Amino acid sequence: MTCLVTGASGYIGGRLVPELLDAGYRVRCVARTPHKLRDHPWAGRVEIVRGDVTDAESTARALDGVDVAYYLVHALGSGRDFEGADRAAARVFGEQARLAGVRRLVYLGGLTPDGVAESRLSPHLRSRAEVGRILLDSGVPTAVLRAAVIIGSGSASFEMLRYLTERLPVMVTPRWVRTRIQPIAVRDVLRVLVGCAALPSEVSRAFDIGGPDVLTYLEMMHRYAAVAGLPKRVILPVPVLTPGLSSHWVGLVTPVPASIARPLTESLRHEVVCGEQDIERYVPSPPGRPLGFDRAVALALRRVREAQVATRWSSASVPGAPSDPLPTDPDWAGGSLYSDLRELDTDVAPDALWQVIEGIGGENGWYSFSLAWVVRGWLDRLFGGVGLRRGRRDARRLRVGDSLDFWRVEEIERGRLLRLRAEMRLPGLAWLEMSVEGDAGGPVRYRQRALFHPRGLLGHLYWWSIWPFHAVVFGGMARNIVGAASRARGERHDR
Repeated sequence: MTCLVTGASGYIGGRLVPELLDAGYRVRCVARTPHKLRDHPWAGRVEIVRGDVTDAESTARALDGVDVAYYLVHALGSGRDFEGADRAAARVFGEQARLAGVRRLVYLGGLTPDGVAESRLSPHLRSRAEVGRILLDSGVPTAVLRAAVIIGSGSASFEMLRYLTERLPVMVTPRWVRTRIQPIAVRDVLRVLVGCAALPSEVSRAFDIGGPDVLTYLEMMHRYAAVAGLPKRVILPVPVLTPGLSSHWVGLVTPVPASIARPLTESLRHEVVCGEQDIERYVPSPPGRPLGFDRAVALALRRVREAQVATRWSSASVPGAPSDPLPTDPDWAGGSLYSDLRELDTDVAPDALWQVIEGIGGENGWYSFSLAWVVRGWLDRLFGGVGLRRGRRDARRLRVGDSLDFWRVEEIERGRLLRLRAEMRLPGLAWLEMSVEGDAGGPVRYRQRALFHPRGLLGHLYWWSIWPFHAVVFGGMARNIVGAASRARGERHDR
C-alpha cells in the first residue's frame, strides 16, 4: 500500500515516515516546500511531492494512487482565525481524498473531556474535534485518534514539563496542575498510527488513546523530578493565573513560546482521560505496552542526553514566520537589500572552520556580545516571537528546515555554506550566511553576510538604528568563529 503523510516536516509526521517504511509501506510525503525534507535520513526512501492542503488541485495530485492518507497538519498559531483555516483545509482534504478513491484517512487529534459542551472547550481542542468530524463525514473511512499529552523527546508537552520541573525547584502554579490527564508515550502514538493503516474498511470512528497512568500535572512534575534524579519540587497551586497569564509564565521559563503554550495550557483546564480503549480490538498492544509515564520520561531523557532527538516541536515552521527564500540575483529587483559583509583570511583548515560554523547556536552561542543576543531574544518573546531559547535539535549537525534559536536553516552545503533565515519579529526579512572558501593546503577565507530586506519605513529605520552595533556583533562574531576554529586546532595538536 501507498501511504501519504502530510506534515512530514513536523514533530509526529517526521517520526511516522520511517515507522511506515519499516512496516513495509510505500510512503509519499507532501510539503509546501519539498526542499525542507531533503536532509531527513529517510528522504531517499520516499516520494516527496509539492502540495498544500488548502489547495484542491495540488492536494488532488498528492492523493492520486494513495491507499491511506495521514492528516497531521493544523493551523494552530497562524492567526485569530486558525479554526477557520483548519476547517477549510480539512474540507478540501476530505473531499479530494474521496474523489481520489483513498481507502482510509487517519487523523491525530486531541482528547476532549466527556460531558463538556464543545463551546466551553479551548479553541485548540474545539478545532481538533471539528477537523475530526469533517474527515469522518468525508465519505472516506476515517480513524480519528484522540490523544492528550504526548511524552517524547522534543515534544512541546514534554519540553514544557521538563523545563518547568528542572528550572523551578519552588514554583507557584496555576490551578490546572490539579487536572487529571492520561499521557501517552510518542512510541505508542506512532505504533497505533501505523496500525490504523490496516483497519477494516467498515471501521470509521474516533478512538481515545492513552498510556496506563492517569495523573495530575502536579503528579507528572513530581514523577519527572524523581525519574530525572532531581530533589523533590515544592509546588504551590494558586487560583489567580488565567490561561493567558499561564502561557506567558510558561513562555518565560521554557523554550515553548506563549503562542504555543497558550493552547496547551488552555487544553489542561478540563480533565482529559480516555473514555474507552476500543483501539485495542484492532491494534492490540504488545507485551509491556503501552509504556507507563515513568518509562516514557526515562526514554525521552535518554534521547535528549544522547542528542538523538529525531524531531522537535519546533521542527515545523513557525506559523506566520517569513518563508521567502534569499534573493540570489546580485541585482535583485525586489527593493532594498541591506548587507553587512565580513571576510577574514585564516590558516585554519576548512573542515575545522566548518565544524565551528555548523555547531553555532544553542549551547555554543553566537560568538559575540552574548548580552546583545540575549536581550534580542527577550525582546522577541515580548512581542510574541519564538525568542532565543529553541536551541538545536542536534548539538553537532544541522539539516535544512531545522530550527536554530530564532533562526531556521534555509540552506546548507556541508563544508561550504550555512544560510539561516530569521524567524524573529522584524519589520522585514533577514538572513545570515556563513561560508568557507578555499581548500585544504591553500588559502582559506571565512565569509559572513547579514542581509535585511526592509518592510516599509519602519524596516529602514530598524536597519539604521542597529547599524552602529554591527561592528561589535557581526565583526566580533566573524573574529571569534575563526578564533574558535584556531583554538580547536591547537587543542587537537596538543593531544
